[in-house]
Amino acid sequence: MTGGESFVYLEIAENVRRLIVSGELGPGDHLPPVRTMAKRWHCTPNTVSRAYALLAQEGLVSAHRGGGTRVVAPGETGRGGARPPEWEWASLVNRAETYLLEALNQGHSAAHAEAALAAAIARWQDMRRQAVRPRPGSADAEHLRFSGSHDLAVELLARLLSEQDRPVTLTTDFVGSLAGLMALARGDADIAGSHLWDDSTASYNVAFVERLFPNQQMVLLSLAERVQGFIVPPGNPAGLASISDLARPEVLLINRQAGSGTRVWLDVQLRSAGVLPENIAGYDQEESTHTGVARAVAEGRATVGLGISPAATAYGLGFVPLGKERYDLVIPLSRWDTSPVRSLRFIVASQSFREALTAMGGYDVAETGAEIRLG
Repeated sequence: MTGGESFVYLEIAENVRRLIVSGELGPGDHLPPVRTMAKRWHCTPNTVSRAYALLAQEGLVSAHRGGGTRVVAPGETGRGGARPPEWEWASLVNRAETYLLEALNQGHSAAHAEAALAAAIARWQDMRRQAVRPRPGSADAEHLRFSGSHDLAVELLARLLSEQDRPVTLTTDFVGSLAGLMALARGDADIAGSHLWDDSTASYNVAFVERLFPNQQMVLLSLAERVQGFIVPPGNPAGLASISDLARPEVLLINRQAGSGTRVWLDVQLRSAGVLPENIAGYDQEESTHTGVARAVAEGRATVGLGISPAATAYGLGFVPLGKERYDLVIPLSRWDTSPVRSLRFIVASQSFREALTAMGGYDVAETGAEIRLG
């Protein structure tokens, strides 16, 4: 088995869960003895015991001295004959572990599986995102307000922050790079996400931050370099390869909103290529996120959009790389050593975060965690 015996206990637990959820193993039924199961699965008895212990933690089975391990009866939960919530949870865990084990057996790493799930969750969240803001948590919870450019790495960061021993709620407002910096300047955000290209200095973000925060000390924390390109239908049927192709009559663009880093980058490239925006069909059609652009292409509302590779992957679309750009988190130095920002910095600097970004595709993490201090 590709995953090695370290994953066999998960397969055993998955198999038993499936039998319980399907009804093949009913309340009160005994599981096979540990040694019998070990022979069946060609593993050690400790591996089987580990699987049974996991099922017991989930409330699906119970072990009795001298009586073996048996499926928990609904009456033991104090809910009469109702189906225990633990069984519903087991069904969900079973499906999740089926996905994980399939990925491992296909040669993927756990980080790859997690990144793929993060991309799927981001796609789902984008489809159901509403204008209603999330309700604030308890008064003693730690919070960070993010405003700026959309990136799947930010959504991954928000999830990882919420899973810390001391959780941090990262509320996100994907309004574009420039609007995010302005929200930070007004005090409406704690951190901003930006990838604004400045033609005069041939650099990302620094010039804009210096203009908007002339008398403040700021830190630019590199999240990653990401590949920007065309999001196209599978196989790139129109054969798009360069910015000038956007002016072709059969091409319909879905654009990003004005003030977003992607829109700024596109306008610079159009000027360089000598292409007028008015000659591009769909230039005035806008989406506020990369996944929104990908969804428009997937639904046939456009034949191309500009965005990042993971968004294309999330919708099963093609991607034509055009160049790299630097994405920074912009943080006032006055907030740098606060507890929630320290948690954020710890995650960004972690190897697991780098691995997850790499697995998502389209990210260069060589400079992830690097700092530029201004002021």
